[in-house]
Amino acid sequence: MYRLAGFTGLPAQILKMGLMALIDSFLIWMFFAALAKESTPLSVVIACVFIAANFVYFAKFTLPLKFLLPGMILLLTFVLVPLVYTVTMSGFNYRTGNEISKDAAIEQIIANGLAPDANNTGYDMTLGKFEGDWSALLLEQGTAKVYLATLKEIKEITSGFEVNEYGIPNTYPGFSEVTPDDASTQEAAIVALKFPLGQGQFIAPQALDFAALLTQAMSYDEATDTLTNNSTGATYKPNDEGNFVNINDPTDKILPGWRAWNIFRNYTHLLTDPVVRGPFIGVFIWTISFAFLTVLSMFSVGLLLAIVLNRKIKLRRFYRSVLILPYAIPSFMSILIWAGMFNRQFGAINALFGTQIDFMNSPTLAKMVILIVNLWLGFPYFYLICSGALQAIPAELEEAASLDGASTSQILRRIKLPLLLQILSPLLIASFAFNFNNFNIVYLLTGGGPTDVLAGKAAGATDILITYTYKTAFGSNEQNLGLASAISVLIFFIVGGLSLWSLRRSKVLDTF
Repeated sequence: MYRLAGFTGLPAQILKMGLMALIDSFLIWMFFAALAKESTPLSVVIACVFIAANFVYFAKFTLPLKFLLPGMILLLTFVLVPLVYTVTMSGFNYRTGNEISKDAAIEQIIANGLAPDANNTGYDMTLGKFEGDWSALLLEQGTAKVYLATLKEIKEITSGFEVNEYGIPNTYPGFSEVTPDDASTQEAAIVALKFPLGQGQFIAPQALDFAALLTQAMSYDEATDTLTNNSTGATYKPNDEGNFVNINDPTDKILPGWRAWNIFRNYTHLLTDPVVRGPFIGVFIWTISFAFLTVLSMFSVGLLLAIVLNRKIKLRRFYRSVLILPYAIPSFMSILIWAGMFNRQFGAINALFGTQIDFMNSPTLAKMVILIVNLWLGFPYFYLICSGALQAIPAELEEAASLDGASTSQILRRIKLPLLLQILSPLLIASFAFNFNNFNIVYLLTGGGPTDVLAGKAAGATDILITYTYKTAFGSNEQNLGLASAISVLIFFIVGGLSLWSLRRSKVLDTF
């Protein structure tokens, strides 16, 4: 192993110790930050990276791992962990209304299940601290009785207090009124206050100077894992979707729910639920068609231009420079420019032909627009690789075929094209996989539309699987992260399976 002259021994050790100290400090900070966020999986991953890094870089017999470890950590962090997390989330009913744990859902249901009593009893209130704990002086509006409410009890007081100019008690021995500044900094604690009255009743602040008598509408029985509505007597039990439902009416469910584990539910949902199955199948067919037509058109145009410019013609260098310009410009800028050109009112294309064609609101035209724009963005890449592949084919093959009487078209079809396909098969497969998940072109150009929103459809005519997944997860008020994760897993297996099948059919790996 070669070392930099004059940088060995003690100076190198000091530098290594300094770098490892910085790395260890950063990992320790990330570890405790993850613990503070209650992210146990992330904490475990960070701890494993910490142990591995210190073992590898301080041991003397781990020289190869010193070079491999950074790549292995990046592979673990940015590929394996997201993959495992996505697969795990695909097994949960993880959607709007079912985003938290079961314990947190029960806690929220109990907290939200407070209802005013039958008489709508209210109290004028002075909030403060009594013997160091939250308390309140209460004046019942109907009876003018005065109470001292603490977190332990509520007792009536008849003397020892003083009232302000509005007749509301505000002083009492051992009681100190909270200031507006203190109240503003402790708003969350004030909102959560409940002064117990017994028999499932509480007096809870509704504002800084008003409180109401509330009744606990819902109660939870841990032994039977059921909720009971104290007002109606209805009993609710958990279902397999992560909600408490009425045992007599399953359509009556309580929100919020929780992330319920059912490993096959989201996958079967794609095939059994007509609302989801129809759009999913339509999007899947268009995704395959879009990826195939895109690769076919790009390759055809790129190959044609490569064949033409492979000959000695005038201004060949100029033509080559012009052809790679679309590849040199950032794709998102080109897509936005093309979107403006196809605008119905102000677009250059309609202005050029004097028409008012609404390209983006016609399913057929919108698909044609995406294919045309994607062809514009992709053909320079295929032109470059086809030009390189053509120049890599030995000239002796063409000369031998010419001597045997083969025509130019026969040489192209029977010699050059088969060799090109064998050379470029991995790149064609990679391009298919890329366009299968080409989020930018769809999202920036058409947004997946046109979409028949009035018919309740979530998928648009130009949506591909990746944009449909995005809409399912984030594109509406009804987010379904579990179903989106399941679609992502299917995309992974579809792209991987098609790529593996194509590689085997092309026999490109037989030479390795």
